[in-house]
Amino acid sequence: MAAKIYIVYYSTYGHVAKLADEIQKGVSSVQGVDVKLWQVPETLSDEALAKMGAPPKRDDVPVISPAELADADGLIFGFPTRFGMMPTQFKAFMDGTSELWCPQRLAGKPAALFFSSGCQGGGQETTA
Repeated sequence: MAAKIYIVYYSTYGHVAKLADEIQKGVSSVQGVDVKLWQVPETLSDEALAKMGAPPKRDDVPVISPAELADADGLIFGFPTRFGMMPTQFKAFMDGTSELWCPQRLAGKPAALFFSSGCQGGGQETTA
């Protein structure tokens, strides 16, 4: 049975999505591993995203619910930096995992992070 790896990300302008695609290529090259891309739910309105010049969200990558994390054997999380922190969208998603933490449904699952910032000193040095 193949190990299920979920790459769960948030991307405003597509940079983190490109990183997720490349990570997916690498992970899927490992024999015995199935990998799936997921997006966390957007919290900004379409109007706000349009004013920011953000491209539309990808419709080929499903939106994940916190409960679905328990189905994975391993997790890779990706997000842009926001002043040295994860963006609100990802924080809200992670806050929604409390029902998984109490019964330890994520315990023992290996996890990794990747992130991107727009400039040197843009927060990547404190995000992880």
